[in-house]
Amino acid sequence: MSARTKARKRALDALYASGVRGGEPLELLKATEVEVQDRQGQQAIFDYAEMLLTGYTENAAEIDNELQMLADNWSLERMPSIDRAILRLGAWEILHNQEVPNEVAISEAVALAGEYSTDDSPKFINGVLARLSKGSQAL
Repeated sequence: MSARTKARKRALDALYASGVRGGEPLELLKATEVEVQDRQGQQAIFDYAEMLLTGYTENAAEIDNELQMLADNWSLERMPSIDRAILRLGAWEILHNQEVPNEVAISEAVALAGEYSTDDSPKFINGVLARLSKGSQAL
């Protein structure tokens, strides 16, 4: 598993926990980083996880607006918390991280949904992020 895949999981954990329990996602990520500081190879994982969370946080209004427009008949509040968090991170990668191809961002988000959410979530997340990707290419 690549460092970026692991970073996405760390960022997802923090963003999901923030949405469910409250608190700032970056603070939750930092707390986890302290817990695993004795493990090797964690710096690259936490660096990218921090980039994901900071990127989403700084662009939350834009990202949430885009997702709301693309999520047919689903308000963000109605979505399962884990799906909402996955979509937000995937959307940031599509809209703001030119280092990651859109197809990779979508594939990683779908994989997270398959691992952590409902049976219907991968298809839903794929559809929303694919529409977002097509729109971002037109810009």
